[in-house]
Amino acid sequence: MAMSTSSQSPVTLHTERLILRPFETADVDDVFEYARDREFGRFLAVPVPYAREDAERYVEIQVEADWSKLASLAITYRGSVVGGIDLRIDPPERNAGMGYSVARPLWGRGLVTEAAAAVIGLAFESYRLHKVWAHADVRNRASWRVMEKLGMSREGLLREHHMVRGEPGDVYSYGILYSEWQRSR
Repeated sequence: MAMSTSSQSPVTLHTERLILRPFETADVDDVFEYARDREFGRFLAVPVPYAREDAERYVEIQVEADWSKLASLAITYRGSVVGGIDLRIDPPERNAGMGYSVARPLWGRGLVTEAAAAVIGLAFESYRLHKVWAHADVRNRASWRVMEKLGMSREGLLREHHMVRGEPGDVYSYGILYSEWQRSR
């Protein structure tokens, strides 16, 4: 099945507890509030300390994203932006890398799993992708547990694949194929 992304436009997804919507300039305050927590970026490539200008730059990039290559959604819970989730789409390969983060006070509540399930559905149903993959720092058990709950398979270890606070770190690579996702529904 061919994928046509030239007409992809921003979408809003609703889950049981969340609204996943395109970022807006007005989201800077919420992003700054959760991302400035040092623990938030423990396994992420985010600046420490996290300045308001970092939040402004992040939101600007998300707002201006070309949705045929980057589908970026604000995770909204109880009226506030509490995180972000995205698909970095490779149209020729018909796959996308998924990334996500959520405010530390909401860790362990299943919100990322809920958001990621909706975004995987978007990847397969709207973008007609063949595969969604994601990486998680090997020390971030909660993140790779999310991937396993979503039916993703651990495909390997990428050594010193990302930089966290100036240090190289290993990541597990996970993936789910369209056929696997369809069988699990």
